[in-house]
Amino acid sequence: MVLKCFSKVLPPHIHLSSSCIGAPPTFSHQEGDDPASAPGDDPPKGDSPLQKKSPKLCGSNYPLSIAFIVVNEFCERFSYYGMRAVLTLYFLSFFHWDENLSTAVYHAFSALCYFTPVIGAIMADSWLGKYKTIIYLSIVYVAGHLIKSVGAIPSLGNQAVHVVLSMVGLFLIALGTGGIKPCVSAFGGDQFEEEHASERSKFFSIFYLSINAGSLISTFVTPVLRGDVKCFGEDCYALAFGVPAALMVLALVVFIAGSGLYRKTPPQGNVLLEVCKCISFAIKNRLKNRSREIPKRDHWLDWASEKYSKQLIGEVKMVTRVLFLFIPLPMFWALFDQQGSRWTLQATKMNADFGIYVLQPDQMQFLNPLLILVFIPIFDLGLYPLINMCKLNFTPIRKMATGMILAGLAFGLAAVIEVKINETDMPRLVPKESLIRVLNLAENPVQVTIQDKDLFQQPVESFQNPAEYSKLILNGEQQSLHFTLQHQGLTLAFNYTVKEKSVYSLIVFEAEGSLSSRLITDLEAKPENGLAAVRFINGLSQDVNLTIDSKRFIAVQKNYSASEYSLLERDIYNNGKCITETGEFPLELGLLDFGASYTVVITNVSGGTVETWKSEDIKANNVHMAWQLPQYLLISAGEVMFSITGLAFSYSQSPASMKSVLQAGWLLTVAVGNTFVLIVAEAAPMAQWAEFVLFTVLLFAVCIIFSIMGYFYVSVDPEDLEEKEEKRETSSRGNMIGLVTQKTKL
Repeated sequence: MVLKCFSKVLPPHIHLSSSCIGAPPTFSHQEGDDPASAPGDDPPKGDSPLQKKSPKLCGSNYPLSIAFIVVNEFCERFSYYGMRAVLTLYFLSFFHWDENLSTAVYHAFSALCYFTPVIGAIMADSWLGKYKTIIYLSIVYVAGHLIKSVGAIPSLGNQAVHVVLSMVGLFLIALGTGGIKPCVSAFGGDQFEEEHASERSKFFSIFYLSINAGSLISTFVTPVLRGDVKCFGEDCYALAFGVPAALMVLALVVFIAGSGLYRKTPPQGNVLLEVCKCISFAIKNRLKNRSREIPKRDHWLDWASEKYSKQLIGEVKMVTRVLFLFIPLPMFWALFDQQGSRWTLQATKMNADFGIYVLQPDQMQFLNPLLILVFIPIFDLGLYPLINMCKLNFTPIRKMATGMILAGLAFGLAAVIEVKINETDMPRLVPKESLIRVLNLAENPVQVTIQDKDLFQQPVESFQNPAEYSKLILNGEQQSLHFTLQHQGLTLAFNYTVKEKSVYSLIVFEAEGSLSSRLITDLEAKPENGLAAVRFINGLSQDVNLTIDSKRFIAVQKNYSASEYSLLERDIYNNGKCITETGEFPLELGLLDFGASYTVVITNVSGGTVETWKSEDIKANNVHMAWQLPQYLLISAGEVMFSITGLAFSYSQSPASMKSVLQAGWLLTVAVGNTFVLIVAEAAPMAQWAEFVLFTVLLFAVCIIFSIMGYFYVSVDPEDLEEKEEKRETSSRGNMIGLVTQKTKL
């Protein structure tokens, strides 16, 4: 998963608040810089020496207040990632949405979480201050969690009520989590005095660790609460959402509890708004002065010089150079964030049995935060120094391009795995097509013939494991077919109506000394979420009542009547019961495996036991979930090389006062990437393997474009550019008389 803004891949001090941009970067050593001397190391300007000093933690130079902030961040990250881990399967299983709609809504929510930090930054810097912004938006956050949890209670209203409550809850969660992103770590940096810069740097490492711990634990625990705990007769989504809600309540309580210890800086104005106004004014002023008589200016931003200072315009120029490099970046996030949607859906179609533990499909997401914690020291202390020893010029642009390539390879592997998974799927049916097979439950072979259809060339043996389904081509939406059965020299004929896009089993059996048949409907696709499906055919001359486990009771009428399919968790079911008129008998079904569909025929009751015959209608998932590990390894390594390097590089290329603007641009690339995924999922539905290939090709193409852009990009030192900008003489200075200046303040 992506640790957004102050998450695991983004250094936690980076934020949209201009009042704390000087926090020392925890990743600066990757670029060979000393964190203590990194640009922008000065303490926040809002820190006034007149403010009270917070009590220290255990006699150290760490303010006691940071303990409350770290615990708050751990609980908040637990609540967010825990809720998001089960979100896709919630849409799929609870709302019964299809995979494309579930994916689209998931990424719409993720995109919203990256648009709202701009709102939180403006609120904190221009209106409320960071402390009040965190409090107010955390209350909104808690309300969203509670509404979301209530919406997951099955007995509360119909599906429309559940959908409305869930969507309202998700909107409030997005507003809350996005709004506090630019505030919490910046507020933590505000707690340190000017002379404690080294302690502040270590604080951000601890803060970073709390983020990873919260995301790692929650992405492992909440899927267990969903899948292993049952409530209301099904997966307990109410509990899976309720526990993160409780953690967010705890986060708010802990944060408020430290209120008396915090150093609170007043709002200082938001540089992001100033940059937007400067750019907007430059564009408007240029459009007003399109006359050829008016002298041109060196840069389009110079048209803002009538209203804005030369220093601000120069800094905006530096920022726009970096923002231009951000244009291709959303494609990386489009692939990366599909770990919680498409990759989770892929895991539901795989074998999750690891021997000592059966993993939930949405639990695989915990690999990402775990691998990030492993890869960061390996890359920083091993890989990068080794590359430097080999004297290879592994520039930040090349690191980011390598990260893109690794993410593309991960999706290439996902496509290969998807193709292997599809080998056990039911064929996709088109109009005027159906599937059929024969189950011979008679004592002797039977030859089945369908008029005008060239099927079933060989006789079907008694209780023969059925072959693959045969395809029926119909002459319309439905067709009446004439079946002929040849059995021990006798010929019997039957007529059945078959509908298009349906799957059937023709049951042949002996009843009252003669041959008979029945056409029953089978499942058209694999059971969802790795469940197993089972149905029963009662071959006895008396009705039976079956108990599969303590909660499943099935009544099946006599004379080869068939029950409906029951969906069960993958398990060994040998403790069932079969109750007939003559007594109660044990029922053993054996293993009902992931994604399989079974037909169990009750053939006889004798000697105190039930004799059954089990056939596998749809094959079980035979691709193990461990095959997803290589793609998680690749995309996690790509995340380290792309995200951390990208932020370090872009921040080194901008003046200190503009770092919050770059953070806004970076977050918007994540939002745009998620938006692209939802557009593809809804507007261009295709086979899943083909979609993985599409994203792979697109990312490789974008990587080439980004590499070309990076090749022509010239790295600069913002301080040198500022000095040159101050000394540069502009010829346009004396040519302002001819400008159109109506309604323009000079």
